[in-house]
Amino acid sequence: MTRIPPQPGIMDIALYVSGESTVAGKAEVLKLSSNENPFGFSDKAREAFARSVANLHRYPSTDHGGLRRAIGEVYGLDPDRVICGVGSDEVLQFVTQCYAGPGDEVITTEHGFSMYPILARAAGAVPVTVKERERVVDVDAILAAVTPRTKIVFIANPANPTGTMLPEADLWRLCEGLPEHVIFVHDGAYTEFADGFDGGVSLVETFPNVVMTRTFSKIYGLGGLRIGWGYAQREIIDVLNRVRQPFNLSETQLVAAEAAVRDQDFVSRCQTENAKWRAWLTDTLRQMGVGCDESHANFVLARFASADEAGAVDAALKADGIIVRRVAGYGIPEALRITVGDEAACRRVAHVIRGFLGEQ
Repeated sequence: MTRIPPQPGIMDIALYVSGESTVAGKAEVLKLSSNENPFGFSDKAREAFARSVANLHRYPSTDHGGLRRAIGEVYGLDPDRVICGVGSDEVLQFVTQCYAGPGDEVITTEHGFSMYPILARAAGAVPVTVKERERVVDVDAILAAVTPRTKIVFIANPANPTGTMLPEADLWRLCEGLPEHVIFVHDGAYTEFADGFDGGVSLVETFPNVVMTRTFSKIYGLGGLRIGWGYAQREIIDVLNRVRQPFNLSETQLVAAEAAVRDQDFVSRCQTENAKWRAWLTDTLRQMGVGCDESHANFVLARFASADEAGAVDAALKADGIIVRRVAGYGIPEALRITVGDEAACRRVAHVIRGFLGEQ
């Protein structure tokens, strides 16, 4: 049998592993492993979704005009410089496909989102991982790693899975220090949870080589629909649109996302609740002696004494029907990433962990 080899880099990709959603022997579980919104999604998005059923026989618009205009109005952006994708992951893929290839380098960071090296390898490029400093992106390490072969730098800010955030001054220093031939991708999936942060808009308006991305999967609660978007200078967006399939988003995705982004009252309520219970959970874990950095997202990274202890706590939570995320694959084996749920969820997590640590 003839073996047809795939493109270089494809077989070096480790398959993405999503958060668990079931526990053996538990009919009902509390899922806190995927950073989903515990309050669901906007009623207005629900209504738009239901109305879209009448148009399932119609092709969707190819230009995503209604959604792009809504994003522009809500965030004060030029809709002609917005590109929409199947989650922000697809926008990240567009960037990598268009600007990196065999022999090129793509910089990611030590605990960065696992999709970045996957996208690099899928394009035949080489992922270059640089160290972080106490789980925070290290600007000096990134700049020192740049070579003539560097084409893209990826960071998530706030970061996943750490929840940490790069100070604004350092973010600007990074953009100022990158050569013009390097695309800087600012992944802002958790922007709405970071108080007062524009998600990279000011960077895009200042630097021609910056792309910012956002998602409807987190605070908007539409993870099941897979909708994201990006924003950059018109020259870059024009390039990305050349590889975007014309019907990459369905009518249902488009109208639900448009209704969601226009319902900022729902977003505000979710922001308030997340901030309240994120602070409570962080403080409570710290009082138990569990290490927690200041999170700017909708999850807390709880660091235990060892990988074994983290595994044991994970097992105790599962025994109670609670699913959180092990992050050994992100280079933090002693930690668990815990989505901030509602009050009942946060108190339940704290109760189980306190009970486990108290028994040792």
